[in-house]
Amino acid sequence: MSTEPVTAPGRPPHKTSELTTSELARWRRELEQAITGIAPGAPAQADLRNALAEVDAEEEDRARIAARHA
Repeated sequence: MSTEPVTAPGRPPHKTSELTTSELARWRRELEQAITGIAPGAPAQADLRNALAEVDAEEEDRARIAARHA
């Protein structure tokens, strides 16, 4: 594990539904890294996990739409 401090990613400048696919993927990576980089009991964990759940939901919605139009 890295010894460098982990900073929580900031919210993107747009709503989750307005992010491009690459922006959404980048935000997911940032959230996952932040979650694994801080103590499990840290107060920020809940906020990070909620944001990751929001990303999951958006990706699932996009996959459902894509499957309908395939």
